[in-house]
Amino acid sequence: MSRRPLIGVTTSARGGWRSYFMTAIAIRLTGGRTERIMPDDDVEDLAGRLDGLVVGGGDDISAHLYGGEIVPDVRLDPDRDDLEIRLMRRVLPGRIPVLGICRGAQMLNVAAGGNLIADIYSLDAPPPRLRTILPRKTVTLVQGSRLARIAKLKWFRVNALHHQAIDRLGTDLKVVARDKALIVQAIEASGKPFRVGVQWHPELLVFKRSQRRLFRALVRDAQRFATGPDRHEAEPGEALLAADTKTR
Repeated sequence: MSRRPLIGVTTSARGGWRSYFMTAIAIRLTGGRTERIMPDDDVEDLAGRLDGLVVGGGDDISAHLYGGEIVPDVRLDPDRDDLEIRLMRRVLPGRIPVLGICRGAQMLNVAAGGNLIADIYSLDAPPPRLRTILPRKTVTLVQGSRLARIAKLKWFRVNALHHQAIDRLGTDLKVVARDKALIVQAIEASGKPFRVGVQWHPELLVFKRSQRRLFRALVRDAQRFATGPDRHEAEPGEALLAADTKTR
């Protein structure tokens, strides 16, 4: 059997070990191995070694990256923002599989030129306030999407730890799941290698088969990338950010 594919997991430099630990367990259980990526790491070196990438959860994304409205009293991590934007600009032009988790799904959208709702509870019709690591939020999947094929379900329940959400979609991305309040809960790229972003934290739900299947799909595609003809160093893409966008 081929070696386990190496999947990078981005985290904050402050307190990100818990998120990394749970994600590493999920990836290990489904056949991969991991390397933690933090803001001081060398993007060029990483891009040449990784077989897959998880852009993990964490603090809010700085509004200036997508031309959004600044929300007071939120935790930001500009160094991590810079790391993840540079890393995704480096890997997205190639065929390396990418999974975005919570903040990571939002960053995947921002890197593709989309924008965010800075605070879903400030909307005219805000969703119910729900913050829990337990699977209490119902999410409906778009049938025929990659995510629905992976999960083998029409809907499932997930956790909820976010107040930002995806608004206008980035280039080549589509919505593949929403909650009952119609907030975007998952996105994926059309006709691309594995590019999936989920608004919940599947690493905290590995006891659910649908969530293990998500990590298994990532690891499987990372293995294919590691051993297939697409294993080459992608050329840096053009700037992907759209700084003049507006949130609603």
